Amino acid sequence: MSKNKIADLIVDAASDKILFKLISKDKIYTNEYENCRKNFDKFSILLMNFLTKKQYPFEKVRNVFINQGPGKYTSIRTSMAIIKALKLVYGFNYYGFNNKDVVDGDYGKIFQLFKQKKLIKNLIKPLYLS
Repeated sequence: MSKNKIADLIVDAASDKILFKLISKDKIYTNEYENCRKNFDKFSILLMNFLTKKQYPFEKVRNVFINQGPGKYTSIRTSMAIIKALKLVYGFNYYGFNNKDVVDGDYGKIFQLFKQKKLIKNLIKPLYLS
């Protein structure tokens, strides 16, 4: 891996899958896991293993985009808490997006909103299902 490869990360745990999507200038990597208690107990391990296998340590992550819902309370809370804790260590920026920003599994709209400065840096407003 080149020393100056920087990537953005999407974390989406608001639906029936936990999705990690790493996007660099020339590659996109995606992993999905079942959205269940067992995987939330080891959420940070799954995330770190994903990045390690793709040879992108968190030091190379510039921005994290996290789905803030609507979705299950546990799913959103776990993913938000871990990303916020990792931000303290690694110093990346994070941005919240909503389910409506993902169209047919395509996360491209998130980057359009980001470029238009419609996502607020380091602010997540969770939307839980009742």
